[in-house]
Parts: sequence; C-alpha cells; structure tokens
Amino acid sequence: MPTPQSEMSGHNPGADSGARPPLIELRGITKKFGGYTALDGVDLKIGEAEAVGIIGDNGAGKSTLVKVLSGVHRPSSGTMLFRGQKLTLGSPLDARRNGVEMIYQDLALCEDLDVAQNIFLGRELKKNFGPFRVLDRQAMTEAAANDIADMGLDFDVEREVGQLSGGERQMVAVARALQFDPAALLMDEPTAALSAEKIRKLWEMIGRLKQRGVSILLVSHRFTDILNICDRIVVVRAGRIAGEMMPHELPPAQTMAMMTEMMTGDTVGNGAEA
Repeated sequence: MPTPQSEMSGHNPGADSGARPPLIELRGITKKFGGYTALDGVDLKIGEAEAVGIIGDNGAGKSTLVKVLSGVHRPSSGTMLFRGQKLTLGSPLDARRNGVEMIYQDLALCEDLDVAQNIFLGRELKKNFGPFRVLDRQAMTEAAANDIADMGLDFDVEREVGQLSGGERQMVAVARALQFDPAALLMDEPTAALSAEKIRKLWEMIGRLKQRGVSILLVSHRFTDILNICDRIVVVRAGRIAGEMMPHELPPAQTMAMMTEMMTGDTVGNGAEA
C-alpha cells in the first residue's frame, strides 16, 4: 500500500514553515453534489512559484478540485487561504480578482471573435472619445500581438479563433489567462489537443512563468506531462489526497510506479523494475 504522505513527500515547497505562507492553502475541503461526495477533506498547499501536478483516474476528483480553486464550485465545507488570509470565492471573477486564473479543458473561447477580442473578453481596454468611453481596439490588438510573440508564437491576432488549429487555440487561452499577471495559473488537461511541438512550447512557457513567480497547478492524466514540469506531484483517489512525491528526487520509473500504486491502491512491485 502507498506510504503515508508525510513520510514520502520529502521537502515540500508548498508547506515550508518560514515567514511567508503558501500562496494557496486548502484545509479540509469537502464538496458534495447531493448524496455524492466529490472531494472529502482535502488538504493542499501550493507555494509561490511552485508547479504542482494533480493526477488521478477519471472521477477521482481532479476537475472538482480545480473548480473549487477557481471559484466555479463553492466547497460544502472547509477553508481556503490565500497568502495566509481566509478567502471565499463565489465565482470565477472572484478568483481572478485575487490573482487566480483558470484554463479550462474546453478552453471557453468564442470562435466568432478574433484572437485579441478573446484575450480581452470581459476585460476590454477602453479609451476616451469625447465624453464617452469606447473600446480601444488598437491597444488590445497590439497587446495581444505582444503576448503571442512573448510565447514564441507567430500568428495573426486579428484572425477569428474558429480558424485556428487546436494548438493555437490552447495558446490563446493561455495568453488570455496571463494578460493580467496572475499569481496562480490553474490548467486542466492543457496538452490534450496539442502536438508534440506545441507541448514543448507549453513546457517552455510554464518554465518562464515559474521564473516570474507564477504558481502553476497542472491537472493531467498523462504521467509525462506531470514528470516534465512539476516540482511536486499530488495523487487524488476517490476525492481524497492519496499521497504526494517530489519527482526529481526519484528515478522516473520508480516515480511512475509509485504514482500508479497511489492511484489504484494496489502494490505494483518494485519501482526500479517497473
């Protein structure tokens, strides 16, 4: 059976006991939908500039967890802290106001709008026009072009999103989330529609974000996604935290064997032989 979390996680950047509290902390978070318990007493810490990977089988509670963190779902019980202060999120807008941005698996883009309009949707830039405030299309187009260029990409931000490839749409969703300098970026299955080259660019971008001090929470069912980018891996099973580990402290084969063991609750043998 999996080793208890406290014995196997090693150094945990999200749980340091220094003067600075973790960026985000969940204490005893439970979420119920009628008689179904999707999350059951979840404790989780995310440190400043830390990349945390959440992995688990379908139905384990991964998506519910990020939707609680992003304000989509209100927890049935438990407490959320942001930099040590209690935080109650009633909507995704509340999360954004507190520096938490979410990239959903379905991206939530408007295909009939162009790239720049999608990046600023709901938070449009405006300028004075006589006694009126009107949309500043030029400023939004220029800012969007800079965002796309900063991500190492090259496509026209005045193209409609419906004309873009799946990988380009994913990058537009990322650019939209980054436009307002979030403290934390939550990503739900971000590589699902990406080619190998676009995945590589995404990892490079996440590395740059960490250097800028942005915390990352990455939800994925793909082991390689988690191993490539995350400082810490948290395994969710049946709505609970089954365990966590530091992937860079163990050989990849052993890490994958331990993750599988935590996800299933079954012993899979010696990690060195997996």
